[in-house]
Amino acid sequence: MRERIFSLISKYGLRANSNLGQNFLIVDDIVERNVERAELSESDTVLEIGPGLGVLTDALSKNAGKVYAIEKDPRLVEILKKEYAWPNVEIIEGDALKVDFPVFNKIVSNLPYQISSPVTFKFLRYEFDRAVLIYQLEFAQRMVAKPGDGNYSRLSLMVRAKAHAELVERIGRGAFYPRPKVDSAVVILEPKPKDERIELDENLVKALFQHRRKKVSRALKDSHHMLGLGKAELKAVKGLIASVPHAEKRVFQLSPEEVKEIEDYLRANHIIG
Repeated sequence: MRERIFSLISKYGLRANSNLGQNFLIVDDIVERNVERAELSESDTVLEIGPGLGVLTDALSKNAGKVYAIEKDPRLVEILKKEYAWPNVEIIEGDALKVDFPVFNKIVSNLPYQISSPVTFKFLRYEFDRAVLIYQLEFAQRMVAKPGDGNYSRLSLMVRAKAHAELVERIGRGAFYPRPKVDSAVVILEPKPKDERIELDENLVKALFQHRRKKVSRALKDSHHMLGLGKAELKAVKGLIASVPHAEKRVFQLSPEEVKEIEDYLRANHIIG
């Protein structure tokens, strides 16, 4: 694989575009393990974001019935179409954050780090069985953090509300070209059954996690503007906010279920719409 990547880079005089987060995976074993983790069969349709120079795409094409690969860089789209003749791969040129995803049931990707958060939230708006994703290590650790962990964040909460996430492998920076400044990690993401998913008010979650180390009641008061409350309105509901469920907990200790209880209380008392 390493030879293939460098051969293509040399052939096309290619320079990785750092603005697009291009770091090409050059280790065969990691590709093989991620394909195995996806548990692919001929009945699977795979979505890949950022196929780069096609090494992961090639492995996916040999193990899945159909692969959709979304690539933003027109240079790479041209190379992929010239160098490969996959009968079951469709290259989609476009921004993964803007295009509508085709129907798929699995995701396998070495994601551009710059879009990790928004594309993950976009994934969770679709129905799928399993995703095997490479992220920056710090992002992956936040993604799988549990309530009360030091790096538990808005990301941790929102992912936990809808899916099971597990960090299964840490990857050194030498596994990529160009070599990134940070280590990476593989995360397996599986949506929870529909009846177990928790839909949360994103504005409320943002308001709380603006002050993740503060107690819930204090965080809500300090972020009152994010809840649509002016100073006069805040004064009128201060007593209600003081009595909110889990008022004395620190924000970073809250589970999705507890945030939902807070949301329901605020709605019942007409503090949020």
